[in-house]
Amino acid sequence: MLKVANKVVIPDHQIEISAVRAQGAGGQNVNKVASAAHLRFDIRSSSLPEPCKERLLALRDRRITAAGVAVIKAQRYRTLEQNREDALRRLQVLIAGALTAPSKRIATRPSRGEKEKRLGRKSRRSGIKSLRRRVGETD
Repeated sequence: MLKVANKVVIPDHQIEISAVRAQGAGGQNVNKVASAAHLRFDIRSSSLPEPCKERLLALRDRRITAAGVAVIKAQRYRTLEQNREDALRRLQVLIAGALTAPSKRIATRPSRGEKEKRLGRKSRRSGIKSLRRRVGETD
């Protein structure tokens, strides 16, 4: 069981982990041993709360397929056990980020002082640019 938060736990049967060969340089060990972990987690059929599922599926994340399956390949370490733990940790972080709803933006207005500063900067910049013109040139 993967514990994501206090009340959110994912049963082991919902997470599918398979061993695959790692990519990249590494010599004989990489060519012979399947030490990378390939994790698949179906978001739509999981036991996650509905709002969390919706936020996960709405993410523009390349790890989530169009079918709603989160695919994580972990090949950072030399052993399958470490890569399995790494893949589970990365899934945990992904889900934990979608558990909390994003806070609503509160519309604010700039203060009078900020407006005056901005207009002052604009007029100074305008004065600098006007000094770059040729003498006698007008708009």
